[in-house]
Parts: sequence; C-alpha cells; structure tokens
Amino acid sequence: MPQRILTDQGDITATRLEEIPSATLEDGEARLRLESFALTANNVTYAATGFVIGYWKFFPSGIEGQGIVPVWGTARVTESRTETLAEGTRLYGFFPMAEELVICPELDEGGMFFDHSAHRAELPAVYNRYAEISGGDWREDGLRALLQPLLATSFVLTDWLEDNAFFGAEQIIIGSASSKTGLGLAKFLAELEPRDFSIIGLTSEGNRSFVEGLRDCDSVLSYDEIEDIDRLPSVYVDMAGNAEVKLRLHTHLGEELKHSAAVGTSHWDKFAKPQQMPGAKPQFFFAPSQIAKRREDWGPGVIERRITAAWKRVAADAESWMTLKRHTGLDAARPVYDALARGKANPGEGHVIVL
Repeated sequence: MPQRILTDQGDITATRLEEIPSATLEDGEARLRLESFALTANNVTYAATGFVIGYWKFFPSGIEGQGIVPVWGTARVTESRTETLAEGTRLYGFFPMAEELVICPELDEGGMFFDHSAHRAELPAVYNRYAEISGGDWREDGLRALLQPLLATSFVLTDWLEDNAFFGAEQIIIGSASSKTGLGLAKFLAELEPRDFSIIGLTSEGNRSFVEGLRDCDSVLSYDEIEDIDRLPSVYVDMAGNAEVKLRLHTHLGEELKHSAAVGTSHWDKFAKPQQMPGAKPQFFFAPSQIAKRREDWGPGVIERRITAAWKRVAADAESWMTLKRHTGLDAARPVYDALARGKANPGEGHVIVL
C-alpha cells in the first residue's frame, strides 16, 4: 500500500508515517507515483500557514487535526483513465508528502496539465498546474524541485518591487538572507542595472559567512546588528516571520520604513500576531497575485517564461554554493523536515527525497 506522511496541525514538528489503500481511479483521472521531491524551509512555511493561506486544503488527509504538507517534485503517471494524460508521462509540480496522488487533468492554454479535482477548484491556480518533463536523473529533478518554486518567488518579488518603484527605498533589507528565497531575491536585485538602492542581508551570525560568500548583498548583518542599519528610506522583505526581529527593525527605522513585506515563516516558532509598530504596516506578499497581474499585463505564458529563464540562470551554478543531499525512501523525509522546522538545517545544503 502507498505511504504518506501526516503532520500534526497543532504541532507542525510532529509527523508520522501511514499506509493507506490506493484510491479507486475514476473516469477522467490519472494516478501519479512520486519519484522524488525537495524539502526546504518553504515547506515549513506551508505548514505554518496551512490554515491562514489554505495549504492544508490541497491534499486533505481525511483525519481531523492531521494534515499533509505540500512539496514540489516529480512523478510518473502509472495508471490513466483519461485521454488527456498518457501512462508513463513524467510531471513536475505540487504534490503531497506521499508516494501517490490522483488528479483529474485537463490541458490549459499554456500547454500544462491542470488538476480540476473538485477540492482544488477554489485554490490558487499556480499550484494546480503540472508541467510535462523529459527523463532526468535525481540531481536534475532535485535541482528543479529545490530551486524553481523558491527562485520563482524571488523573481516575482523582484518584479513586484520594480512594479512598485521599490516604494522609493534607498535600501532593500532581506530577512533570513540565507534562505533560498532570500538569496534568490538578492541575486535578482543585484542583476538590475541601474539600481538606486543597496541590498542588505540579515541573517544569523552562524550563516553570515555563507551569505557573504554569495557576493550578492552590498552588506550582510547579523540580527544583533539591526540597530546599525542606516536610517534611510527602506523596504523590509521578511522571509522568516520572526516577530522580535520585525519589531526591532520597525522601531529602529520608524517612518523611514516605506514597506514591510511578509513572505515566509521559517521562524514560525517566533511568529506572533501583528501588533502596532512604527513604520509601514506589514503586508503579506502572495506571489500568485503578482503572477495573475502579470498574466493580465503581458498575456498568457509570458511571466512563466520569464520565471523559467530566471531560475535556470541562477540554478546553472547552484552546485557551487549548494550541496545536494540525497535521502532514500519516504520515511527519510521526516528527520529532514524536522531539522528544517526546528531551524537546524544547513543553508548550503539542498535536500532531495528519492522514492
């Protein structure tokens, strides 16, 4: 029987492995067998915001209080009762932390497969699309799953900042700059020419040398040095959701903080409900909204092509700053996820679960 990993929705560090019978395949459906998936701090954010944003809804477990954390990965069609999707087809996309998934595929206008399962109908479309991919080894598949979703967010963040004239900022401050979304944002911002702002990376003292070694930030500061940041018109992009860090930064910059964007919650255990603080009121950044806007602005497929070109450009030399770690079997995902959830993972490593 196929296996899946259940996560306690009240304590996202608590997981367990469970066997379940294969779902009965109906007309119009296809059964996918996962081959590999990536685990990053992004998956911790999915769990931490599972109710707020709706990530628990993508792959319902059917068990009260138990959820399935979504992952990005590769799967193969092992059984099909639809002419839309042939057996043997390999797909990249959004999957449950499990060995199997049944979808109801239709081709969309961009040539991708769209899951029209009823429970996903009201969820953001970007997560419901699956791309056909050719055969690749675990490293190629792993790099795609590790970097495409995170660097896509980084690129869309950069585009959104540019779309808003950087809110008039003279410095962009990136919280948790060692995260892959954070370092991706720094890389894409550093590519812009000309640019009238500096890039400041905030990270833990233990990750400072890693961020400095990437050479994309104009300066790198530890969280202990927040009060050393120049009081200039600023934008804060928060990848971590650490309430103490956010309050200190808002207090230090005051009215010079022109925008405060919340992107991730990798420091979910230090997250707190929004409170009144100086400067711009923090606002959650939801990448699918900017993608939808650009589809309207530029037409179907354009933003997707730009995202693909951007993440591949950064991924081309990724193995110079990231070591791929292969883990075999679904149960091997649990200790990796646990380390990420507890903030103990090495930012220079990329974890790939091969099934």
